[in-house]
Amino acid sequence: MLSEPTCERLQQALLDCHRRIPSGPGRDTACRHLNHALAKCLVSLACPEESEAVRSLCSSGGTALKRSQCQQAQLSLSICLSSCQQNP
Repeated sequence: MLSEPTCERLQQALLDCHRRIPSGPGRDTACRHLNHALAKCLVSLACPEESEAVRSLCSSGGTALKRSQCQQAQLSLSICLSSCQQNP
């Protein structure tokens, strides 16, 4: 299990969802929100600053400057996550 209590609860909920619902499109649909929430939780644990920057800068359209800042934040998050994969 995970060390962060919030992520642990999400992981357990996702596992329960997978146990209750047979494999296939129905499970994918029913468990999608839990899968998404767990992914966001894990990303925010791995790269908290970058994740927060993406959340705040990419939450709405905005100006060309904001879109550019959003793209830069997404790139920084991608680099952070890549470094986590290379150095487990």
